[in-house]
Amino acid sequence: MQQLTKPSISGFTEIKRYWNKEKKIIVAKILPGEFYVTNEDEMITTVLGSCIAACIRDKVTGVGGMNHFMLPETSKQQLEDGIEAVVGNATRYGNYAMEHLINTILQNGGQRKNLQVKLFGGGKVIPTMGTVGERNVKFALDYVDAEGLELVSHDLGDNYPRNVQYFPKTGKAMMKKVKNLHDQTVVQQEIKYSTTIKDTAVESDIELF
Repeated sequence: MQQLTKPSISGFTEIKRYWNKEKKIIVAKILPGEFYVTNEDEMITTVLGSCIAACIRDKVTGVGGMNHFMLPETSKQQLEDGIEAVVGNATRYGNYAMEHLINTILQNGGQRKNLQVKLFGGGKVIPTMGTVGERNVKFALDYVDAEGLELVSHDLGDNYPRNVQYFPKTGKAMMKKVKNLHDQTVVQQEIKYSTTIKDTAVESDIELF
């Protein structure tokens, strides 16, 4: 059995990693709210419903990673009441998720001018969650545009879950539409995640450099 090495970058010991016999590669599987960065030849994978996964790498050094995030849900009443702070908190949460991924890449040899981005997710797979998928898509595209990052490719929106596999060392990404769910794992995970972050303000003093 292949002996797993420790994550090449500190801070990711809690991420589930395993050896994939078929692809002969170490795989890091991330869940909602997690991210992972590596400078080794590894694969990062996740399953998305309404959430977004940003796959980002330095095209020169090959250091890169993936996150899996969702903006906190904003209730209709809060929007009608004009609570701008709530929307602001949602934006801060998205910024927090993106900044943590990007800064970890930069802190480990990446350069901002070399970053390439691929975006996935934002499907409308949970009817009770309204337009959260659409808002996630808009945030992700707006963020990449505002930060002047190179968006290489994306597969966003629609109404199906996605299984994403990303290889930061080469930049290769593989995406499979999950059209027939035999269980409700992805739905249950996202509902639980949404409940956890609902109306939770995330303060971040991180700045991109």
